[in-house]
Amino acid sequence: MHRILLVDDDVNLAEMIREFLELEGFAVEAVHDGQACLSRDLGGIDLIVLDVMLPKLSGFEVLRRLRQSPNVPAANVPVIMLTARGDEVDRIVGLEIGADDYLPKPVNPRELVARIRAVLRRTEARAPAPGGELRIGEIRLNPASRAAWADERELELTSAEFNLLEHLLRNAGRIVAREELSAAAFGRDASIGAYDRNVDTLVSKVRRKLDPGSDLDRRIKTVRNVGYLFALPTPEPGAAVAAAASSAQQPS
Repeated sequence: MHRILLVDDDVNLAEMIREFLELEGFAVEAVHDGQACLSRDLGGIDLIVLDVMLPKLSGFEVLRRLRQSPNVPAANVPVIMLTARGDEVDRIVGLEIGADDYLPKPVNPRELVARIRAVLRRTEARAPAPGGELRIGEIRLNPASRAAWADERELELTSAEFNLLEHLLRNAGRIVAREELSAAAFGRDASIGAYDRNVDTLVSKVRRKLDPGSDLDRRIKTVRNVGYLFALPTPEPGAAVAAAASSAQQPS
C-alpha cells in the first residue's frame, strides 16, 4: 500500500481527499501547514500532495527545502502541487523548484488519483531498460539508477526532467511532438492531441542543466509549431575522410 502525505490547510477538503484516496487503496496522512510537513519523518512516504498556499511556510518553500535536503528519501520523494485555478505562474514556479506534477484547485479527486498513480509509476520504474545506458555524444543516461551525466558531470534532474530527457535521447534525430513529450514527462495521454505548455518550461530547464553556461543548449533544437529534436552528434571534421582512407587500405 502506497503512503501519501497530504499537506493542505483546508481541513474539510483534506478530509474529503483523504477519504477518497483511502477508498482507492492508499494510506493517507494529512497535515495542515508547511512546517508540519518538514518536521515529519518522510522516509516511509511514497508521495506528497502539497498545496501552494499554506500557513507558516508556503508550499514553494517546503518544496525548495525538500529538494535541498541532505536526507535522500526527503529530497527524492515525488511531489504533486495543488495550485490556484488558472494561475500558470504557480505551476511554472513549482516545476522550476522540482515538482513532479501539479493540479489546479478545486481538485477533482478522480484526476488526483490518476495523477498520483502516474507519478508513482514513473518514479518506481527502476528496472534496467533494454540496451542499458543511453549515450548520445557526451550525454549519458542510466534508466536503472535514474542518473544522467553531461561531459561526466552528473545532472540534478527532477523526475519529470529525467523522463523528458530520456524520451528525447531514445528518439534522437527525430522530431518529437509536444504532446508526446507531455505524455512522457508527466504521464499525460498523448492521444487527445493537446499538450501542456509547461513542457516548454521543462525543456528550458533541461537545456540549462545540460549547458549551464548558455541560455540555449546546442543539443535540443526547437522545431517551430511542432516540438523538439535532440540533435545527433556531428562527426568531427575529416572523420569521414579518415574512415574512407582506412577502409581503402584494408586488404580485399
